[in-house]
Amino acid sequence: MASHPTRVLFVCLGNICRSPSAEGVFATMVDKAGLGARIQTDSAGTADYHIGKSPDARAIAAAARRGVDLSVLRGRQVDVEDFYQFDYIIAMDHSNMEDLEAIAPSDASAQLHLFLEFAKNTDAVEVPDPYYGGDAGFEPVLDMIEDASRGLLNEIAPS
Repeated sequence: MASHPTRVLFVCLGNICRSPSAEGVFATMVDKAGLGARIQTDSAGTADYHIGKSPDARAIAAAARRGVDLSVLRGRQVDVEDFYQFDYIIAMDHSNMEDLEAIAPSDASAQLHLFLEFAKNTDAVEVPDPYYGGDAGFEPVLDMIEDASRGLLNEIAPS
């Protein structure tokens, strides 16, 4: 067992839709599995648009319908230190991955992954950004996030 908890950082562009949804869903799964002491979660954006702001109200509402509380989360921007503080940095799409690779220090210890690498029930490779769509866009995004969260949890703490 690791000497410190496994730390997972979820990253999207603004840190108000996909990455806080992923943080909330994954943290809820971790807690239900009794692994809260072993796995820590956070989320961030590659851009600085929403630092200190709550997640999008549509994301909060969609997650709440699934028993996940995002209301306490606040946006922040990815920092170079994150590449040393986290074991996994999980990007929602290729654009976020490219942004992360561009700022990652050469000696970074974090493993970079696209989130849907861990999904079992979709052929998609990117979690689509629901921000500019209607309310309905958040449900399929949460389906993808739940699927990938199960796979990621199994990767970190196989049952």
